[in-house]
Amino acid sequence: QVQLVESGGGLVQAGDSLRLSCAASGRTSSIYDMGWFRQAPGKEREFVAATSRTGSRTYYADSMKGRFTISRDNAKNTVYLQMNSLKPEDTGAYYCAAQWFIRGEPTTATAYDYWGQGTQVTVSS
Repeated sequence: QVQLVESGGGLVQAGDSLRLSCAASGRTSSIYDMGWFRQAPGKEREFVAATSRTGSRTYYADSMKGRFTISRDNAKNTVYLQMNSLKPEDTGAYYCAAQWFIRGEPTTATAYDYWGQGTQVTVSS
């Protein structure tokens, strides 16, 4: 019912910036919170950032505060993740997620119903 497609990943150097985009299609009017998660090789998927339906509330993992900014453009059905001052430890596959039913904390993966295929971010030192 909802499809998510991420874009904007790539190979950058430490200190560089990237902006990820996640375009939603389908029944987008029913989407509540949207979030970004990432998964590094050999590690579990972890929360990065999330935003409420209107964008009035945002949430960040502690290690991303001050460096990453999540934003949402409902007219374009797109959520963005601006990543600045990238570090090698930010390397991983970044996934967009959308919530269909309001439940749980937006910082947890179980709160989301739809996931994109991911976009790879690689930060070299």
